[in-house]
Amino acid sequence: MGDTVLSVKDLVVDIPTRKGVLRPVDRVSFDINEGEVLGVVGESGAGKSMTGNAIIGLLDPPAHIASGEILLKGSPIQNLEKKEMQKIRGFEIGMVFQDPLTSLNPLIPIGEQLSETIRKHLPVDKKTADKRALAALDEVGIPAAASRINNYPHQFSGGMRQRVVIALALCAEPSLVIADEPTTALDVSVQAQIISLLKQLCRERGTAVMLITHDMGVIAEASNRVAVMYAGRLAELGSVEKVLTTPEQPYTQGLMASTPLASEGKKRLNQIPGAMPTLGALPSGCAFHPRCEFAYDKCRVDPYPTLSDCNGRAACWLVTENSEKR
Repeated sequence: MGDTVLSVKDLVVDIPTRKGVLRPVDRVSFDINEGEVLGVVGESGAGKSMTGNAIIGLLDPPAHIASGEILLKGSPIQNLEKKEMQKIRGFEIGMVFQDPLTSLNPLIPIGEQLSETIRKHLPVDKKTADKRALAALDEVGIPAAASRINNYPHQFSGGMRQRVVIALALCAEPSLVIADEPTTALDVSVQAQIISLLKQLCRERGTAVMLITHDMGVIAEASNRVAVMYAGRLAELGSVEKVLTTPEQPYTQGLMASTPLASEGKKRLNQIPGAMPTLGALPSGCAFHPRCEFAYDKCRVDPYPTLSDCNGRAACWLVTENSEKR
């Protein structure tokens, strides 16, 4: 892997409400290097998308970054003014959203949308931008791109629209791409094509990728490292091989046990009891302890230790203290 592109250090996002402050992201730290795909996984409400939105500066008020650092190629970006962040967004950081229909303008041909993005961030004229737009569509595998560049988003299938969104995210040659559930609305065969495309483009360009998903299969296929989130905090962080084959944190173990494997036939899946707690009703101690079969007294009182960016470590008292209760 190359140099560090993104470094997130003790990131905290707060949402003030009448009943108190909610904290959807709590002291999250990780790095992503050039050409690396970091998969961020967890149930709905874990804080995955909120972390991505904080990085790219798309938090909806009153949500805001309360503390911590976000370093893009060594430069802090967490406190930039709106106009300064707009210069970075799309140029240094590309975004692939879950639903391409909501991120593409339905009234403008896709070629024009690509060309406009290129002209906004790169010092090129319209003719050059149009050529780059066509090349970007070719690169992401749009068939007969030259004849479809003036088509509107509704004239493409879901998989083709997602390819267009990836082209849009990459057309200004960003250092970092945040892909938020890019395959959720697609069928399995198209999912595999999109994941393969993302991996190929980022390997060739050396782009760092933050891949947000709830699908452990996508993580296994696409990522180099994986960060598991629960209730706004990192539960486990390490290489895909280590985390998926020998998970240490009980929550990660539960996620893996509930993932269907083709080799196991019709074997009944395990499931994690209960549900993700709401931000306004987090339990005392470790947020996962009401659902954890290994929980003991300390888990019910002390929040689990904050996980720094150290590969192969899990944020769990059972792991930290090497308890025999495990």
